[in-house]
Amino acid sequence: MNKDDAELARFNALARDFWDPKGPMKPLHMLNPLRIDWIENQYGSLVDAEVLDIGCGGGLAAEAMAARGAVVTGLDGADKLLKAAQLHADDHQIQVDYQLGMAEDWAAANPGRYELVTCLEMLEHVPDPESVIAAISHALAPGGTAVLSTLNRTARGFLLGIVAAEYLLKWVEPGTHTYRKFIKPSELAEMCRRHGLEIKAVTGVRLNPLRALQPQPFELTQNDLAVNYFMSVRKPL
Repeated sequence: MNKDDAELARFNALARDFWDPKGPMKPLHMLNPLRIDWIENQYGSLVDAEVLDIGCGGGLAAEAMAARGAVVTGLDGADKLLKAAQLHADDHQIQVDYQLGMAEDWAAANPGRYELVTCLEMLEHVPDPESVIAAISHALAPGGTAVLSTLNRTARGFLLGIVAAEYLLKWVEPGTHTYRKFIKPSELAEMCRRHGLEIKAVTGVRLNPLRALQPQPFELTQNDLAVNYFMSVRKPL
């Protein structure tokens, strides 16, 4: 099974406070508007789009896409996080189909079903990220788009993604990330190509130090992929 039980336990422990914008998932709350805008920029209108959100966690991206009109399936291996996601969606009357399971199994049962697949801040938490990429390709309909995001294995990725985020700014719990699991854009692109996916666009996410204490300290940049980055890919017709 392509899962890390210690990682799942760590994320399940965050379930109670997942939706607190000042809590342990604060960076994702800050980043979420940027990433949803970029997803829509890459795919087009989300209205009535059938979307699979792999590694949906507590549902930040899944809810946001559903709120923009998408028909969303949220898939994750952390049962307590999914319960938090479902409770939040119910409280806000947002419809998301949350499912407990693995990407590989879900894709095998739903081949070619989805117009859009997202996998955000998840690939660096599994033992075999390429297995997830293969599942994404299998789940995508011909002509469909996938949007991926992860952390780059660079010195700056280590300093900002681990040292600063976990120990200096205390945005996330220490131990959340493991540097050797970070993925270079070239590595991710090659994984995608091996599974029949074409690269559409890549953009970086940069912390603007002048806005570090503001509600939205992040900005997108095509010229700096050294820390976080987004990649969109397409399954050919």
